[in-house]
Amino acid sequence: MEEYWEGPPYQDRIHAGEVLAKRLRDLDPQDPLVLAIPNGGVPVGAPIARALNCPLHLIVVRKLQIPENPEAGFGSVASDGTMLLNHTLVESLGISEKTIQRQKGLAMKSIRERISRYGKMAQFPELFNRTVVLVDDGLASGFTMEAAIHVVKKHSPGGVVVAVPTSSMTAFRRISPLVDTLLCPDVSRLRIFAVANAYKEWRDLDDEEIIAILRESE
Repeated sequence: MEEYWEGPPYQDRIHAGEVLAKRLRDLDPQDPLVLAIPNGGVPVGAPIARALNCPLHLIVVRKLQIPENPEAGFGSVASDGTMLLNHTLVESLGISEKTIQRQKGLAMKSIRERISRYGKMAQFPELFNRTVVLVDDGLASGFTMEAAIHVVKKHSPGGVVVAVPTSSMTAFRRISPLVDTLLCPDVSRLRIFAVANAYKEWRDLDDEEIIAILRESE
């Protein structure tokens, strides 16, 4: 059977956030708080926070870069040091424990620098008994979001919702059992998946743009 692709469902990340916001209002989460994964998750999360009339904060998670291919990752690490590894990939690539620790160190350095740049919006808020809405611009492998979920659950939230505009089927199946609700309007069944394919307008965002969005959300 031939696969087909109908084209990008979203104009840009802000449009994607608006689509998710409408669906989240119907869920009526109690005492919500939005945690966006920078950089791409921030313009998605801003319309959601406005629609839910709740705070927008950051949860900084970084992928563990494959040294020979830094655009790809073999796992992820969060700001508190929580690390998740793609053990199958680590084994197939022969990544040593020394390399894992070196790449974790580089990722943690990047996390500390980002938290310093982003200021108070990157400081971890009180999550106890609140409904945490975790947001990113899409799920490819799902490892970054999984690390974020593990961090959030340590803080005894009232509930955990993941809201993303697009996801691979692999990532959807990885994340769904870990949260109370996984909201994703566009789950791809294509063999080759890229988050960017869900957007008509796609580009990298710099830190200045993220800071501006955060200031508007205060």
